[in-house]
Amino acid sequence: MTLWIGKSPLVLASQSLTRQTLLAQAGIDFEVVYSDIDERAVQTDSGLSTPREIALLLACAKALTVSANQPGQYVIGADQTLARGERLFSKPSDRSHAGEQLQALSGGRHELYAAAAVALNGQIVFAEATVAAMTMRRLVPAEIDTYLDFAGEAVLASVGAYQL
Repeated sequence: MTLWIGKSPLVLASQSLTRQTLLAQAGIDFEVVYSDIDERAVQTDSGLSTPREIALLLACAKALTVSANQPGQYVIGADQTLARGERLFSKPSDRSHAGEQLQALSGGRHELYAAAAVALNGQIVFAEATVAAMTMRRLVPAEIDTYLDFAGEAVLASVGAYQL
């Protein structure tokens, strides 16, 4: 049974396994169509600097890019940005970068901005961003290494190098 009552499946413009799992567990019929935008280029070209604005921009860009080729279907784009003070974080490029991010987040408060946008026929019909403020306990290098060993490649899939 699906909770989705649309004529065609919802389209998720995301490679995120977490987002796919959330929709599946919610009983929503969906299909995945990846957005091929260069997130860092879109962010740089926009001139935006606040984490909330960037998350919304990227969520909208993903939804619009996929919506252009999915007439009559609702397309969800989503993105997250993470900031500690003025420093913005993105997905780490490798294990070393993940360790650096975790060390930078260690012992302090940071904010995770989650944005979602829905497009239909190339137009945004909904966009919203929320923030979760979190505090990470102080981590010593051995704890970070243990976490990285345990989490493996999953740390490269999340902004800030961790998942809850």
